[in-house]
Amino acid sequence: MTDFDYMLEGMTRDLAVMLMERRKMPMTDALDTLYNSETYEKLSDPRSGLYFQAPGYVYDFLDKEIEYGRME
Repeated sequence: MTDFDYMLEGMTRDLAVMLMERRKMPMTDALDTLYNSETYEKLSDPRSGLYFQAPGYVYDFLDKEIEYGRME
């Protein structure tokens, strides 16, 4: 496992937990929402550097994408 893979998995876990807590989503819905988001697509690209940010910062992008249908 590379450092990037490790950080991506940790960020994925943190974002799923935030969706479950803040949006009261069941785990399956939280993971489905995250994995099918534009935010996750960018997070999965090491060139974006997004994986290196704080989970709360990345969650803000995801939350706006859920609200408005796109990243802002």
